[in-house]
Amino acid sequence: MTNALAQLQTMTVIVADTGDAALVKEHKPQDCTTNPSLVLAALDSPDAEALIAAEVAEAKAKGQDARALCDTLTVAIGATLSTLVPGRVSTEVDARLSFDTEASIRRAHEIVEDYARRGVEKDRILIKLASTWEGIQAAATLEKEGINCNLTLLFAMEQAKACADAGVFLISPFVGRITDWYKKANGVDSYAPDEDPGVQSVREIYAYYKSHGIETVVMGASFRNTDQIKALAGCDRLTIAPKLLQALREDDSAVPRILSPGATSGAAEPTPETAFRWGLNADAMATEKLAEGIRNFDADHQKLLTLLAARL
Repeated sequence: MTNALAQLQTMTVIVADTGDAALVKEHKPQDCTTNPSLVLAALDSPDAEALIAAEVAEAKAKGQDARALCDTLTVAIGATLSTLVPGRVSTEVDARLSFDTEASIRRAHEIVEDYARRGVEKDRILIKLASTWEGIQAAATLEKEGINCNLTLLFAMEQAKACADAGVFLISPFVGRITDWYKKANGVDSYAPDEDPGVQSVREIYAYYKSHGIETVVMGASFRNTDQIKALAGCDRLTIAPKLLQALREDDSAVPRILSPGATSGAAEPTPETAFRWGLNADAMATEKLAEGIRNFDADHQKLLTLLAARL
């Protein structure tokens, strides 16, 4: 029998949750991603040192500050990754813009232009935005312009519904972070895969999308273990950290398909802003994890800025 990863790849597109080129080369995923946390980790990779040095030198020559260098370095890493995968590279808009629709759109345009300057066309990238109301509205505008988006930090059905209304290309519901919250709230150490709240959330979103003929791609993210991953076999895409990719490669157990598109039952009703905000507010887990995720991405962004300022 083939290993668990190979079995998953017959029913699900696998994305590498890393910005490390060496790990992308090793695991050969379809797509990959970058965000401040992953770029921060890439700074410690020997394989990235020449690229970082070149970007720092260019920033110095142009008199750029650490923020401008951070922006170009993120795209430079993404451009390198685009040469290693056949699919797309997701690149994140700054977390500090999560509640500013117009600024998010402007930053997305800058990312697309920088990629184009490096020879990477927009059909090879996804713009990552937090699943706030403002981020989703920015994505709606970008999608109409032909710039596809990945809506991240997604924890609630209201977010998923609003993303579908916006015509978003892809969403990334965060399995592990949902589970973490419920484990703490309920005082339990673990959940069986079928009872795992994070797994159940993605299954619910997947079923809703497929039953209403919604084309937005569902990509499960933020996994804590391989059982969560296997419990979502058949999901459109799964973005998986390298250590879990390796664990799946070493796992020879059978992986049955869990998720499959069924019959559609007609178009979904749109989700107005008031319903979105009330639904998100009513979900303590989603409210807390969205806010925490934005803060944490910004914290890593600030760490990255400090490290880059030192190099300048």
